Amino acid sequence: MSNNFDPNQNHYIYIKKDNTPLVFIHGVGLDHQMWKPQIENLNEFSTITYDLLGHGKTPCKKEKLNLGDFSNQLNEILEYLNIDKIHLIGFSLGSLIALDFASKSGDKINKLILIGTTYKRSSEERSLVLDRYNQAKLNKPISKQALKRWFTDEYLEKNPKTYNLFMNILSKKPEDHKNFLKAYQLFANHEDNTQVIQDITSKTLVITGSDDSGSTPAMSKELTKDLVNSRYVEIKNGKHLCSIECADDVNMNIRNFINS
Repeated sequence: MSNNFDPNQNHYIYIKKDNTPLVFIHGVGLDHQMWKPQIENLNEFSTITYDLLGHGKTPCKKEKLNLGDFSNQLNEILEYLNIDKIHLIGFSLGSLIALDFASKSGDKINKLILIGTTYKRSSEERSLVLDRYNQAKLNKPISKQALKRWFTDEYLEKNPKTYNLFMNILSKKPEDHKNFLKAYQLFANHEDNTQVIQDITSKTLVITGSDDSGSTPAMSKELTKDLVNSRYVEIKNGKHLCSIECADDVNMNIRNFINS
Protein backbone atom coordinates (compact mmCIF):
# COMPACT_ATOMS: atom_id res chain seq x y z
CA MET A 1 0.00 0.00 0.00
CA SER A 2 1.27 3.46 -0.88
CA ASN A 3 -0.17 6.80 0.28
CA ASN A 4 1.67 9.27 -1.90
CA PHE A 5 1.80 12.20 -4.27
CA ASP A 6 2.74 11.99 -7.93
CA PRO A 7 5.04 14.66 -9.48
CA ASN A 8 1.95 16.88 -10.09
CA GLN A 9 1.01 16.68 -6.40
CA ASN A 10 -2.01 14.46 -7.00
CA HIS A 11 -2.67 12.66 -3.72
CA TYR A 12 -3.42 8.95 -4.15
CA ILE A 13 -3.56 5.68 -2.22
CA TYR A 14 -2.58 2.54 -4.13
CA ILE A 15 -3.11 -0.93 -2.68
CA LYS A 16 -1.39 -3.27 -5.11
CA LYS A 17 -2.41 -6.86 -5.75
CA ASP A 18 -1.74 -9.08 -8.75
CA ASN A 19 -4.75 -7.98 -10.82
CA THR A 20 -6.31 -5.08 -12.71
CA PRO A 21 -6.87 -2.19 -10.27
CA LEU A 22 -10.22 -0.71 -9.38
CA VAL A 23 -9.90 3.08 -9.61
CA PHE A 24 -12.44 5.12 -7.62
CA ILE A 25 -13.40 8.76 -8.34
CA HIS A 26 -15.22 10.59 -5.56
CA GLY A 27 -17.90 13.29 -5.79
CA VAL A 28 -17.78 17.08 -5.56
CA GLY A 29 -16.78 18.43 -2.15
CA LEU A 30 -15.68 15.00 -0.89
CA ASP A 31 -12.37 13.11 -0.97
CA HIS A 32 -10.97 9.58 -1.22
CA GLN A 33 -12.33 8.67 2.24
CA MET A 34 -15.85 8.13 0.86
CA TRP A 35 -14.70 4.83 -0.64
CA LYS A 36 -13.67 3.18 2.65
CA PRO A 37 -16.53 0.59 2.58
CA GLN A 38 -15.46 -0.48 -0.91
CA ILE A 39 -11.70 -0.61 -0.18
CA GLU A 40 -12.26 -2.71 2.94
CA ASN A 41 -14.71 -5.13 1.33
CA LEU A 42 -13.25 -5.50 -2.17
CA ASN A 43 -9.85 -6.31 -0.71
CA GLU A 44 -9.02 -9.07 -3.19
CA PHE A 45 -8.53 -6.37 -5.83
CA SER A 46 -5.83 -3.79 -6.42
CA THR A 47 -7.40 -0.41 -5.61
CA ILE A 48 -6.57 3.23 -6.26
CA THR A 49 -8.35 6.09 -4.54
CA TYR A 50 -7.28 9.68 -4.98
CA ASP A 51 -8.30 13.27 -4.24
CA LEU A 52 -9.65 15.26 -7.16
CA LEU A 53 -8.11 18.62 -8.05
CA GLY A 54 -8.81 21.08 -5.24
CA HIS A 55 -10.11 18.36 -2.91
CA GLY A 56 -8.54 16.63 0.07
CA LYS A 57 -4.74 16.88 -0.19
CA THR A 58 -4.59 17.62 -3.95
CA PRO A 59 -4.03 21.31 -4.78
CA CYS A 60 -5.62 23.21 -7.66
CA LYS A 61 -3.92 26.19 -9.31
CA LYS A 62 -6.40 26.72 -12.16
CA GLU A 63 -9.06 29.39 -11.79
CA LYS A 64 -11.64 27.39 -13.73
CA LEU A 65 -12.00 23.64 -14.19
CA ASN A 66 -13.48 21.44 -16.89
CA LEU A 67 -13.95 17.67 -17.18
CA GLY A 68 -10.84 17.44 -19.32
CA ASP A 69 -8.74 18.73 -16.42
CA PHE A 70 -10.00 15.88 -14.24
CA SER A 71 -9.49 13.27 -16.96
CA ASN A 72 -5.93 14.55 -17.43
CA GLN A 73 -5.38 14.23 -13.69
CA LEU A 74 -6.37 10.57 -13.80
CA ASN A 75 -4.10 9.98 -16.78
CA GLU A 76 -1.21 11.57 -14.88
CA ILE A 77 -1.67 9.20 -11.95
CA LEU A 78 -1.96 6.12 -14.17
CA GLU A 79 1.10 7.06 -16.21
CA TYR A 80 3.11 7.70 -13.05
CA LEU A 81 2.13 4.26 -11.70
CA ASN A 82 2.71 2.58 -15.10
CA ILE A 83 -0.85 1.25 -15.23
CA ASP A 84 -2.39 0.75 -18.67
CA LYS A 85 -5.65 -1.07 -17.80
CA ILE A 86 -8.21 -0.33 -15.07
CA HIS A 87 -11.75 -0.88 -13.87
CA LEU A 88 -13.11 2.64 -13.36
CA ILE A 89 -15.73 3.49 -10.74
CA GLY A 90 -17.18 7.00 -10.42
CA PHE A 91 -19.68 8.62 -8.08
CA SER A 92 -21.75 11.72 -8.98
CA LEU A 93 -19.23 14.25 -10.37
CA GLY A 94 -16.83 11.31 -10.41
CA SER A 95 -19.19 9.52 -12.79
CA LEU A 96 -19.17 12.49 -15.17
CA ILE A 97 -15.37 12.44 -15.05
CA ALA A 98 -15.39 8.67 -15.65
CA LEU A 99 -17.61 9.14 -18.71
CA ASP A 100 -15.33 11.87 -20.05
CA PHE A 101 -12.29 9.65 -19.46
CA ALA A 102 -14.03 6.69 -21.14
CA SER A 103 -14.83 8.83 -24.20
CA LYS A 104 -11.15 9.75 -24.61
CA SER A 105 -9.23 6.78 -23.16
CA GLY A 106 -11.63 3.87 -23.53
CA ASP A 107 -8.74 1.56 -24.39
CA LYS A 108 -7.56 1.84 -20.77
CA ILE A 109 -10.89 0.73 -19.31
CA ASN A 110 -11.84 -2.88 -18.77
CA LYS A 111 -15.11 -2.29 -16.88
CA LEU A 112 -16.88 1.01 -16.11
CA ILE A 113 -19.16 1.50 -13.09
CA LEU A 114 -21.21 4.67 -12.60
CA ILE A 115 -22.95 5.40 -9.27
CA GLY A 116 -25.44 8.24 -8.72
CA THR A 117 -24.96 9.90 -12.10
CA THR A 118 -26.88 12.97 -13.24
CA TYR A 119 -28.07 12.73 -16.83
CA LYS A 120 -30.40 14.84 -18.97
CA ARG A 121 -31.46 17.01 -16.05
CA SER A 122 -34.74 18.85 -16.51
CA SER A 123 -34.82 22.65 -16.15
CA GLU A 124 -36.28 22.22 -12.67
CA GLU A 125 -33.63 19.70 -11.65
CA ARG A 126 -30.85 21.94 -12.94
CA SER A 127 -32.35 24.92 -11.13
CA LEU A 128 -32.23 23.09 -7.79
CA VAL A 129 -28.52 22.32 -8.23
CA LEU A 130 -27.76 25.89 -9.29
CA ASP A 131 -29.61 27.18 -6.22
CA ARG A 132 -27.39 25.03 -3.98
CA TYR A 133 -24.30 26.25 -5.83
CA ASN A 134 -25.37 29.86 -5.33
CA GLN A 135 -25.93 29.24 -1.62
CA ALA A 136 -22.42 27.80 -1.38
CA LYS A 137 -21.03 30.88 -3.18
CA LEU A 138 -22.60 33.05 -0.48
CA ASN A 139 -20.90 30.90 2.18
CA LYS A 140 -24.27 29.67 3.42
CA PRO A 141 -23.88 26.31 5.20
CA ILE A 142 -25.02 23.44 2.98
CA SER A 143 -23.46 20.46 4.77
CA LYS A 144 -26.52 19.38 6.75
CA GLN A 145 -28.74 19.80 3.67
CA ALA A 146 -26.34 17.61 1.68
CA LEU A 147 -26.32 14.85 4.28
CA LYS A 148 -30.14 14.85 4.31
CA ARG A 149 -30.11 14.20 0.55
CA TRP A 150 -27.32 11.65 0.71
CA PHE A 151 -28.38 9.46 3.69
CA THR A 152 -31.59 8.45 5.43
CA ASP A 153 -32.20 10.04 8.85
CA GLU A 154 -32.23 6.57 10.43
CA TYR A 155 -28.76 5.77 9.09
CA LEU A 156 -27.24 9.03 10.33
CA GLU A 157 -28.80 8.55 13.78
CA LYS A 158 -27.27 5.08 14.05
CA ASN A 159 -23.90 6.08 12.54
CA PRO A 160 -22.67 9.27 14.22
CA LYS A 161 -19.07 8.59 13.14
CA THR A 162 -20.14 8.75 9.48
CA TYR A 163 -22.11 11.93 10.17
CA ASN A 164 -19.10 13.57 11.83
CA LEU A 165 -16.70 12.42 9.10
CA PHE A 166 -18.78 13.95 6.33
CA MET A 167 -19.50 17.14 8.25
CA ASN A 168 -15.75 17.48 8.70
CA ILE A 169 -15.02 16.83 5.01
CA LEU A 170 -17.71 19.30 3.92
CA SER A 171 -16.57 22.05 6.31
CA LYS A 172 -14.00 23.86 4.19
CA LYS A 173 -11.24 26.30 5.03
CA PRO A 174 -11.37 29.45 2.83
CA GLU A 175 -8.89 28.19 0.19
CA ASP A 176 -10.48 24.73 0.13
CA HIS A 177 -13.92 26.32 -0.22
CA LYS A 178 -12.71 28.35 -3.19
CA ASN A 179 -11.47 25.17 -4.89
CA PHE A 180 -14.70 23.34 -4.00
CA LEU A 181 -16.68 26.08 -5.78
CA LYS A 182 -14.66 25.56 -8.97
CA ALA A 183 -15.72 21.92 -9.11
CA TYR A 184 -19.26 22.67 -7.95
CA GLN A 185 -19.67 25.27 -10.71
CA LEU A 186 -18.63 22.65 -13.27
CA PHE A 187 -21.05 20.08 -11.82
CA ALA A 188 -24.00 22.48 -11.55
CA ASN A 189 -23.63 23.77 -15.10
CA HIS A 190 -22.73 20.49 -16.81
CA GLU A 191 -24.69 19.64 -19.94
CA ASP A 192 -24.57 16.10 -21.29
CA ASN A 193 -23.35 15.39 -24.80
CA THR A 194 -25.55 12.48 -25.86
CA GLN A 195 -23.45 11.68 -28.92
CA VAL A 196 -20.31 11.35 -26.80
CA ILE A 197 -22.18 9.01 -24.43
CA GLN A 198 -23.48 6.87 -27.28
CA ASP A 199 -19.96 6.45 -28.65
CA ILE A 200 -18.64 4.89 -25.41
CA THR A 201 -18.25 1.13 -25.85
CA SER A 202 -16.86 0.08 -22.45
CA LYS A 203 -18.90 -2.57 -20.66
CA THR A 204 -20.75 -0.48 -18.08
CA LEU A 205 -22.80 -0.96 -14.92
CA VAL A 206 -25.08 1.95 -13.96
CA ILE A 207 -26.09 2.00 -10.28
CA THR A 208 -28.41 4.36 -8.44
CA GLY A 209 -30.37 4.39 -5.21
CA SER A 210 -34.14 4.00 -5.51
CA ASP A 211 -34.59 7.10 -3.32
CA ASP A 212 -31.87 9.29 -4.84
CA SER A 213 -33.56 12.65 -5.44
CA GLY A 214 -30.67 14.33 -7.26
CA SER A 215 -29.36 11.53 -9.48
CA THR A 216 -32.67 9.80 -9.97
CA PRO A 217 -33.43 6.28 -11.20
CA ALA A 218 -35.06 7.90 -14.25
CA MET A 219 -31.76 9.61 -15.11
CA SER A 220 -29.81 6.37 -14.74
CA LYS A 221 -32.28 4.47 -16.88
CA GLU A 222 -31.91 7.10 -19.62
CA LEU A 223 -28.15 6.86 -19.34
CA THR A 224 -28.32 3.07 -19.62
CA LYS A 225 -30.37 3.41 -22.82
CA ASP A 226 -27.71 5.64 -24.39
CA LEU A 227 -24.69 3.58 -23.32
CA VAL A 228 -24.48 0.82 -25.91
CA ASN A 229 -22.94 -1.82 -23.65
CA SER A 230 -24.55 -1.25 -20.26
CA ARG A 231 -26.99 -2.56 -17.70
CA TYR A 232 -28.81 -0.91 -14.80
CA VAL A 233 -29.05 -1.84 -11.12
CA GLU A 234 -31.26 -0.04 -8.61
CA ILE A 235 -30.33 -0.19 -4.93
CA LYS A 236 -33.49 -0.62 -2.84
CA ASN A 237 -33.99 2.15 -0.24
CA GLY A 238 -30.70 3.76 -1.30
CA LYS A 239 -30.19 7.51 -1.40
CA HIS A 240 -27.31 9.36 -3.08
CA LEU A 241 -24.55 7.78 -0.99
CA CYS A 242 -25.94 4.26 -1.27
CA SER A 243 -22.30 3.16 -1.68
CA ILE A 244 -21.99 3.75 2.08
CA GLU A 245 -25.47 3.25 3.53
CA CYS A 246 -26.17 0.19 1.34
CA ALA A 247 -22.53 -0.84 0.99
CA ASP A 248 -23.15 -4.60 1.09
CA ASP A 249 -25.56 -4.41 -1.85
CA VAL A 250 -23.37 -2.03 -3.85
CA ASN A 251 -20.20 -4.04 -3.18
CA MET A 252 -21.89 -7.27 -4.23
CA ASN A 253 -22.94 -5.69 -7.53
CA ILE A 254 -19.46 -4.26 -8.14
CA ARG A 255 -17.77 -7.60 -7.42
CA ASN A 256 -20.19 -9.60 -9.56
CA PHE A 257 -19.82 -7.17 -12.46
CA ILE A 258 -16.02 -7.11 -12.32
CA ASN A 259 -15.88 -10.91 -12.14
CA SER A 260 -18.49 -11.52 -14.84
